Amino acid sequence: MTQTANGRGAPSTTRTTPRTGAGRRATRGRTKAPTGREPRSRASAAPTERPWLGQWNSAVTSYYLLVGATALLTIIGLVMVFSSSAVTEIAAGKSPFGAFLDQAKFALMGLPVLLVATRVPVEWYRRLAWPALVAALALQMLVFTPLAKNVNGNAGWVDLGVFVFQPAEVAKLALALWLGAVLGRKQRLLGQWRHVMVPAVPVAVLVVGLVLAGHDLGTALVVMALVAGAFFVSGADGRLLALGAGLAAFVVGYVFILNQSGGDRLGRIMATYRECTDTLGECYQSTHGLWALGTGGLTGVGLGASREKWSYLPEAHNDFIFAVIGEELGLLGTLLVLGLFVIVGVATSRIVRRHPDPFVKITTAAIACWIVGQAFINIGVVIGLLPVIGVPLPLVSAGGSALIMTMAALGVLISFARTEPGAAEALAARGSVVRRSLAVVGRTARPRRRAR
Repeated sequence: MTQTANGRGAPSTTRTTPRTGAGRRATRGRTKAPTGREPRSRASAAPTERPWLGQWNSAVTSYYLLVGATALLTIIGLVMVFSSSAVTEIAAGKSPFGAFLDQAKFALMGLPVLLVATRVPVEWYRRLAWPALVAALALQMLVFTPLAKNVNGNAGWVDLGVFVFQPAEVAKLALALWLGAVLGRKQRLLGQWRHVMVPAVPVAVLVVGLVLAGHDLGTALVVMALVAGAFFVSGADGRLLALGAGLAAFVVGYVFILNQSGGDRLGRIMATYRECTDTLGECYQSTHGLWALGTGGLTGVGLGASREKWSYLPEAHNDFIFAVIGEELGLLGTLLVLGLFVIVGVATSRIVRRHPDPFVKITTAAIACWIVGQAFINIGVVIGLLPVIGVPLPLVSAGGSALIMTMAALGVLISFARTEPGAAEALAARGSVVRRSLAVVGRTARPRRRAR
């Protein structure tokens, strides 16, 4: 018993609990009753992540979404390239595995590029932005030399004897990295138009102009979408973006469509948005693409059983491979491919929203607009919403340089996903869990000796 003074000076007695082991256990066992007077910060604190998403909203969601979508799209591409090209290869007196082996070769070349790209630190990508842009511009200038090669009216190819590649594919990735580095460094100055314009706009116009000089309007449109995504995420003034979009539309429409010699592009546009009268000419490819999609129905006619690939549908294993997917795998197959590209878009949007580095945000947006935008353009062409402009389906259509550079770009995105807040720690922890699980499986798999 101890004597203490209360607020009024009157003596009062308080009993102290002896600090024995039982007393300490009893004290720990008691819980504090709610008083309704909790601090306002605790009462009003809201969870930063929606709990109903559970593991789907973890720190490594973007990483696994990108890895899974990339692997599945590449596998689907290999299977469909073989299925859509075997007949035409036989008709040409070649091996039915010719196009498939070429695509598999390029996929094997792109795999180490992708794996290395996933391990390169973000800071190294920032440092490589300028050298990559200079190298890409130098390669793009080769289309004006005797090394240039014309493929189906597209002069944007370079033949080095050992292999043929399209330098515009290299320019896409280089421009995305460069825009991320430049616009990310000038974040606080982008409220002023002159800082937005210089040097980003002249360099972007130079790249687009070099691609258009090779008569590759489809790739130029993809590069424009890449640039638009980078500027949009960087926080540039919306009025400037609208002005740039209007000028780009005018230049492309007036110079490269209306005033094109021969009027082939204008004819294809008119054939898309008006009633088709020349089924053997301007709208032949689009018509057969729609027939292929319509024939497939819900589940398709079966893998390898397409009729349109028997030399009826031009570029069946390339630009119109989505039509063969719809015919052989049906609506379910097309929705699977479309859903995988949507997954890529969701993963990249998560990186843009969660990553603190402006360079990563802008570069991710540019690459996403390139890959996902190109996929939607290709699908829009096949289903008749857009005119035929010769844009392949990323990771799925046959093509060497496009496949390798798309895999490299996805490797960059996976590297960015690994550096999201909490992602590196989560990946390291999950790796140790896997190793421990394998060790347990190995121990249980060993036969036990009988006791004698």
